[in-house]
Amino acid sequence: MTMDAIRTSPRKAQNRMPSRDTERPPTASAVIRQELRARIASLEMCPGDPINEKELARQYGVSRTPVHEAVLKLAEEGLVAIFPQSGTFVALIPYADLPEAIIIRRSLEETSARLAAERGGAAGLAAIDRAMAVLAATCEGDPEAFHQADEAFHAGVAQAAGYPGIWRQVQQVKVQVDRFRRLTLPQAGRFTRVVDEHGAVRDAIASRDPEEAARRMGAHVGGLLADLGDIADLNPDYFDGIGPAIRSQL
Repeated sequence: MTMDAIRTSPRKAQNRMPSRDTERPPTASAVIRQELRARIASLEMCPGDPINEKELARQYGVSRTPVHEAVLKLAEEGLVAIFPQSGTFVALIPYADLPEAIIIRRSLEETSARLAAERGGAAGLAAIDRAMAVLAATCEGDPEAFHQADEAFHAGVAQAAGYPGIWRQVQQVKVQVDRFRRLTLPQAGRFTRVVDEHGAVRDAIASRDPEEAARRMGAHVGGLLADLGDIADLNPDYFDGIGPAIRSQL
């Protein structure tokens, strides 16, 4: 067989990896999983809330099978707790796991900020500025819009760094932190403080000061560690494992 024949062989063409343009749309289970994940992360579904698969199937207009598949995947992520004799519930926030997740996120985002200051251009800074403008405009008025603008800011820093995959890695480790962080928003002055901290990161990136950008980002993300005890004390029913023995190790 000639090389031309190999290149045009139908069987060979069938074995090629499909392009992204021809990928199948997400399954019902995947869509439901993403929506439930977002509702749990935003505390629309609070820790300890019961999960009724039959009712969810009715809401989404599907059979119970894709709902059950979605719930099992969320249980693997630690967002759902299944008790065979008692029912299915939104999982409590694992208090002892939060410091590690925050430290991992801090390390990744320090790298993003440092690289953004070293490599970022005008387009990257403009995207960061747009997120900053939304943050300031929604300050204390709309917690969900504020959260989305916060996400856009951090994604924008990774994009400006030239490594948007860093933000995707952050998203994989921060879902439990997101639940905890939502509980910090009612703190007096919290919104203004977050805007100021973001502004300091932005200014260091604009000034092309990599070490200052990393330091400011590290202080911003790492500051959540100082809030752990107080937030758990205010919302003890939302956390798993907040006894004295656990606290003394953090």
